[in-house]
Amino acid sequence: MTGNGTTNESPEQPRSQSPAHKRDLTRRKVVVVGGAAVAAVGVGGGLAASAFADGAASPGAAKGTPSAGETCYTLTSETTEGPYYIDADKIRQDITEDEVGIPLALTLKVIDAETCKPLRNAAVDIWHCSALGIYSGYEAMSSGGGGGGAPTDAPSGTPTGTPTGEPPSGAPSGGTGGGHSEPTDDERYLRGTWKTDKRGYVTFKTVFPGWYQGRCVHIHVKVHVDGEWTDAGYEGGHTCHTGQLFFDEKSVLASATVEPYSTNTTTRTTLTEDTIYPQNGHEGGLLFIEYDKKRIAKGVRAHLTMGVAPDETHDSTDTQPSASASASASS
Repeated sequence: MTGNGTTNESPEQPRSQSPAHKRDLTRRKVVVVGGAAVAAVGVGGGLAASAFADGAASPGAAKGTPSAGETCYTLTSETTEGPYYIDADKIRQDITEDEVGIPLALTLKVIDAETCKPLRNAAVDIWHCSALGIYSGYEAMSSGGGGGGAPTDAPSGTPTGTPTGEPPSGAPSGGTGGGHSEPTDDERYLRGTWKTDKRGYVTFKTVFPGWYQGRCVHIHVKVHVDGEWTDAGYEGGHTCHTGQLFFDEKSVLASATVEPYSTNTTTRTTLTEDTIYPQNGHEGGLLFIEYDKKRIAKGVRAHLTMGVAPDETHDSTDTQPSASASASASS
């Protein structure tokens, strides 16, 4: 197994004394397809299987999770939502659908940054592009970002990491600015919402994201609180965190040797070149990664603890990266 870095622990820091801003609650309803929530299905073989051994969302054995009495965290960095968020209409842990790629088991723990107590029953949304850089719901707009079907000729060598600047018009920005875009199709792969358990954990089954022009490899995330889980899904409440999760360069380069990632001819933006990543390690959303160096195709496990301010609202599409962030759990 390999890790993506050492622990970055930060001392407890008090939350700002300014009054927490909490917007009027707006009705936020999630439609459960088929009328029932979809439980996670175990990954067949490989590393990702262990995170779904019991179909639970709280793999206590995961490394880097905080224990009782551990130092509290400062707030996890807020980043832009990006233009391709679709209000959670898939209540499920397994968001893979039929997408091909390296199996990824993503475990997040959500805590109150002020008290360090886990937030139970919070709704966590994640969404990301496919192995070839395509966002579901926006396939027509993703064709210029390294997706739109596998290129006929594979690139020679690994991605260069040469900066590409801003994406061209119509290509996915994934958070490089601009307002929300309306979906262009009914696809919803690699998107999903699930609730945290009593210890604040939630686990998703997906695939390792690919890349597209102008952005490093990343996953979008939102945390919603103060709503109610009903037979219809999740209603009401407000968004207390909008951020992005990032992958270290080593794991991305390893994934680039596996199909279909190896067929992506789009020039890749590295983590240090990315204009959205706050460049502050795990505090800014950098995931802890585990995989077999010789068999990354078998699966990857990723995890992070996110410190949020449950009384605040952070759902703006133009939120800029912040230097203040959360120290995530140790590896």
